[in-house]
Amino acid sequence: MSFSASVLTLYPEMFPGALGLSLAGRALEAGTWSLEAIQIRDFAPDRHRTVDDTPAGGGAGMVMRADVLAKAIDHASPEGDARPRLLMSPRGKPLTQARVRELAAGPGAVILCGRFEGVDQRVIDARGLEEVSIGDFILSGGEPAALVLLDAVVRLLPGVMGNAVSGEEESFENGLLEHPHYTRPQEFEGRVIPEVLISGNHKKIAAWRRAESERLTKERRPDLLRGGRTSSV
Repeated sequence: MSFSASVLTLYPEMFPGALGLSLAGRALEAGTWSLEAIQIRDFAPDRHRTVDDTPAGGGAGMVMRADVLAKAIDHASPEGDARPRLLMSPRGKPLTQARVRELAAGPGAVILCGRFEGVDQRVIDARGLEEVSIGDFILSGGEPAALVLLDAVVRLLPGVMGNAVSGEEESFENGLLEHPHYTRPQEFEGRVIPEVLISGNHKKIAAWRRAESERLTKERRPDLLRGGRTSSV
């Protein structure tokens, strides 16, 4: 069974975007995964295709309507659909590599891309949306975040990466940042490849890589060594 993604958005033309290229694009063409971009405005009740309204209680901006979004979600994810329903949101739980692996092992995902000031809380509660964040910053909408999430997931699907082992040695897979990489030429602007990497001693190479991963993690992401994660949108 292939991984099936349904994206609810006001800008379906943004998909597949970068996901139509490289590894993800080849996998999409091969049927390893599928992508459906659904226009939320198609579920608006009026001829102007209105999807938002002023916030209750006052304030700036507009809020996406619960009734319109509920119809869109029900269309994309009818009763019995086992796929998780995700809402890309800056207040969501930080996306981790562990969660990416869980999603990759499942049947797919229904992803709602928010816009404006946010989404009516009632549809979040009523449709059981899991709010997901890709970092501590604000985007114009959830579409770029959805593309990021799907890229992270699709590359882990069976057969997408040419060398499955490469995915096991990357940053966050073992709780550490990835070690530095080198390739030809042997010398570049006076900088040489560390001697251990051309020694042929695989045990020493593994130890060096582990030590470098620990060093970089301590310098750049000490929170990972403490067993935690900084919050991320």
